[in-house]
Amino acid sequence: MNVFINSDDPGSGVVTKKSTNSYDIQSGEAVLTCTLSTKLKRQSDSDPVAVGDVVRWNEALQISEVLPRRNQLSRRSAVPMPGAFAHEQVIAANVDRVIPVFAAANPRPAWHLLDRYLVSAESAEIPGLVVITKMDLVADKPEAAEILSVAAEYQACGYQVILTSAETGAGLDDLRAALCGGLSVFVGKSGVGKTSLLNAIEPGLGLRVQATNQTTGKGRHTTTHMQIFQTEAGAAIVDTPGIREFGLWGVDSSELAMYFPEMRGWVGKCKFGLGCRHDQEPGCEIRLAVGRGEISPYRYQSYLKLKEEP
Repeated sequence: MNVFINSDDPGSGVVTKKSTNSYDIQSGEAVLTCTLSTKLKRQSDSDPVAVGDVVRWNEALQISEVLPRRNQLSRRSAVPMPGAFAHEQVIAANVDRVIPVFAAANPRPAWHLLDRYLVSAESAEIPGLVVITKMDLVADKPEAAEILSVAAEYQACGYQVILTSAETGAGLDDLRAALCGGLSVFVGKSGVGKTSLLNAIEPGLGLRVQATNQTTGKGRHTTTHMQIFQTEAGAAIVDTPGIREFGLWGVDSSELAMYFPEMRGWVGKCKFGLGCRHDQEPGCEIRLAVGRGEISPYRYQSYLKLKEEP
């Protein structure tokens, strides 16, 4: 993981694995297992350390400092009980690309999550790349048309979409090429095939996988912690536990349109300028672009739903 470490600061390392109260840190060829210092614990109600962080530690193998991040991918935490407050949950730091992973089938794709992932990535100025797995399950089936339609819609917005199958090997070479250089983060629900995809990309990893529940159609958690895996080709990939919900964090609703690439060029050109909500206002250039077919009606409706969230 030396590519992520500042060679001028040999006393630092990269957090490559994060589990409950334990962090693996790679510094050169050495891997240290550390805990949090009391000082860091007191600084935040949530965990101040994420995979991808560059950190320093003390003689007691306690992380004592988190160096400045160039970016971070975050989500809004789930609220455990009424009256409780949500907080920022940092998924990974110093990220070069965010990769939402969806299964073509088993489980059925939850497309409503896709724009949440991509908006979060856009707001952090991290490129997004969409991967659809298990294409072998819809070969020669009507569901394939839906997958191809969704892929075309996001490609039209400027996103690369890679259709893959860990079983047949389809799309894996394209994905390997896209992953080269920097740190990539796989995000998606349980059962979509993130871990199987990792095993297919780098067979030597030998990561454990579980089948999707055939009764409920829901995935089972295989990954229970955040961890960076490195491939022989030099890719570094964060495998994350399955995410059922992905609340936006730090995204101002007044700036939301800026995080939809196909809408960005119209922001500020409406009759009411930057004050336009792009909802019911007359002279809204974004609404006019939707009517002309220049912006996807599906993506526009997704924008409106996200805009109404607190």
